[in-house]
Amino acid sequence: MTTSAFIASLTTNSSLLALWGALLLHRLLPIPYQLHPLRIWHQVALLVATRVNHPHENYSQRSLAGYLAWALMWLTAFVLLLAISQLVWYPTLLQLTLLWLALDWHHTAHLSQQFNHAYSCNNKDQCRQLLAPHINRNTDVLSLLGLGKAGAETIILSYGRHVVGVLFWYAVGGGIAAILYRLAIGLARTWSPTRAQYAVFGYPAIRIAAILDIVPLRLLALLISCGRNSRTALQGLRQQGEHWHLPGPGWLLVATGHKLALSLGGPAIYNNIKMERPRLGGRITPSALHIAQIQQLITQRLYVWVAVESVLLYFFCGVL
Repeated sequence: MTTSAFIASLTTNSSLLALWGALLLHRLLPIPYQLHPLRIWHQVALLVATRVNHPHENYSQRSLAGYLAWALMWLTAFVLLLAISQLVWYPTLLQLTLLWLALDWHHTAHLSQQFNHAYSCNNKDQCRQLLAPHINRNTDVLSLLGLGKAGAETIILSYGRHVVGVLFWYAVGGGIAAILYRLAIGLARTWSPTRAQYAVFGYPAIRIAAILDIVPLRLLALLISCGRNSRTALQGLRQQGEHWHLPGPGWLLVATGHKLALSLGGPAIYNNIKMERPRLGGRITPSALHIAQIQQLITQRLYVWVAVESVLLYFFCGVL
């Protein structure tokens, strides 16, 4: 293939152009966390839950309410997005915009840098303040060591879901699939069963998110396992991969923990109640140095992921 033919094939590959355009736009013009449109989704989810989630009802009624509430919100968004896609003049621009809204690479990297700086200075108050919007745990009672574990887990899973999960579903179904995945993850986060009021109501959202997570997060776990300490990471996946309550995040935490010999998981406090969680990974409690290593490791793997996905989109979408 000549150079001109190669360039022509790139310019006609709308999926690949939208991917690169969204990544570039996300790099140059990231949406501030406080102003992100998906926060409106969070507020609407809270309002819906106050209407249909009644703690005095029995288990089956609350579970059914959870499924119906999830379907109401997610299917409404799905229908609206399909309608919009039929009306736009430039479908590639729509795909780019939706992927740009769904991605959260920049904010996760910024959170990692801020947390690492605060953690290296032993600033527990700032660490708690940084993590509070992103986890359902009681950050006020976390020690410095507990903050290190919570910070490492938050960064790992945020990269997995908000970057790799989004890119995976974009490859499967375009920008609509990417944003719908983020909306499903948002419902699981908002209605998390670790909050007392959503103990039963939130299980449907968690189960659906777990299904959507399992393939992209396990692929990322295998990608992280490659290279140095690969044998240790793969052995850890065989021994501990199924111990975590969610299959996708479990593999990701195990692979990263064994890769860097870090101790992850363990007991956590939700709603002032201590909950036992499996201990994953190695024996070293994460320090500021390890947070930086996690950032470096996952960033390198993300570049590989983008390169592989770009090649796949070039060949498969080019052929189609």
